Amino acid sequence: MPENRPLRVAVIGSGPAGIYASDALAKSDVDVSVDIYERMPAPFGLIRYGVAPDHPRIKGIIKSLHRVLDKPGVRLFGHVNVGEDVTHEELKEFYDAVIYATGATDDKSLGFPGAEHTIGAGQFVGFYDANPHFKESWNLEAESVAVIGVGNVALDIARVLAKTGDELRVTEIPDNVYESLKENKAKEVHVFGRRGPAQAKFTPLELKELNYSDTIEVIVNPEDIQYDAASEEARRSSKITDMVCTLLEQYAIADPTDAPHKLYLHFFESPVEVKTDESGQVTSFITERTELTGEGRVRGTGEFNEWPVQAVYRAVGYKSDPVHSLPWDENSNVLPNVGGRVLTEGPTADGIAGVPGTADPEAENRERLPGVYTTGWVRRGPVGLIGNTKGDANEAVANLLEDHANGIGFNPSQPEEEAVDKWLAEKGIQHTTWEGWYALDKYERELGEAEGRERKKVREIADMLKYSNTDATE
Repeated sequence: MPENRPLRVAVIGSGPAGIYASDALAKSDVDVSVDIYERMPAPFGLIRYGVAPDHPRIKGIIKSLHRVLDKPGVRLFGHVNVGEDVTHEELKEFYDAVIYATGATDDKSLGFPGAEHTIGAGQFVGFYDANPHFKESWNLEAESVAVIGVGNVALDIARVLAKTGDELRVTEIPDNVYESLKENKAKEVHVFGRRGPAQAKFTPLELKELNYSDTIEVIVNPEDIQYDAASEEARRSSKITDMVCTLLEQYAIADPTDAPHKLYLHFFESPVEVKTDESGQVTSFITERTELTGEGRVRGTGEFNEWPVQAVYRAVGYKSDPVHSLPWDENSNVLPNVGGRVLTEGPTADGIAGVPGTADPEAENRERLPGVYTTGWVRRGPVGLIGNTKGDANEAVANLLEDHANGIGFNPSQPEEEAVDKWLAEKGIQHTTWEGWYALDKYERELGEAEGRERKKVREIADMLKYSNTDATE
């Protein structure tokens, strides 16, 4: 690469993983020019389209992400779908390297009878977060609902289902979401985990927030407060685990209230079957009672419970979609990689955290794709909190810069920044920019201010494109 031009890197995805990678590049000692590609007209990925609308504190992370995109040398190309609008091969003509940070939005499936009648968490999250690629309205006729899973997404879904539409109207939800939520008939929401309190993946803040609504009573059966030796060790070794267990114990001994909505947290209940009537409507959910083995695991007891519910949601994890034209690890649903360097084939060296058998110790010896890197959930699976992606990003960028110093990467024929603008224009792609986000942000805040709230989200792609035009709100 000529010494008189910056290193050119394309980052695919403007969620936390992609922006953290861009930040690591911008902070490096190397002269770098970064272009972030995002398939949505608006940036921020998971923060805009994956966090429940009543979580303003979590959305505060946008402020730190803003600072990265405000930096010179970092550009945003929104409403550009890499793999459809532009190809990986085309990107190689303009960049020295590409980092894929495309996240995970699809839902993992379950294998028990009737599981096909469960609703994926991502579908409901996409609805209430006003993602235009998901349903515009939602059927909320069920008075009793089951949620499978003991992570924060399960709590988000349970909390949104247990709240009233008017409680959520003060958030950034658009009118179409409110119109569905105000018709919500849920009186009971049951969250199920097959193991015990010490194995739950909740965070203390999420668990505590369940009790902030006057319309919700959180109920935990005292019989579910059980620990074996491994559970007690987990509490001693993790402050977070201990706090979660303490909060659950407090819910278990709390006095009953007259709150109209009951939110039950059930432990030691393993999914067995979803029953439906002849029309396919869910009528009940069957679980098997489990017990701890002494090692933090559980086994079935042969005792079964049937819960009369009319809808079952599954929040058992997301999975990434394959990246067009690149190798794919079908077992782990990630780009095969070593330290963020994408491999030509086979399982990743890192595997999925906490999932035995997903890593490949021989991956270090396999061939790598020069100039291709990955970070975030498409690299390691949908595990960890938002902040955990920083370490992934830093490692992938460090390896990219090491490879660049050794002459490894693409050999772009058009590395100039203006060449990309010309290329997209010739393709007829109407893309948004960082300046356009400021215009859309201003418009959404004005919509919210008119109704006494901070923001009202624009849902439709055509409207986002319209108001991302800096002249549209003049």
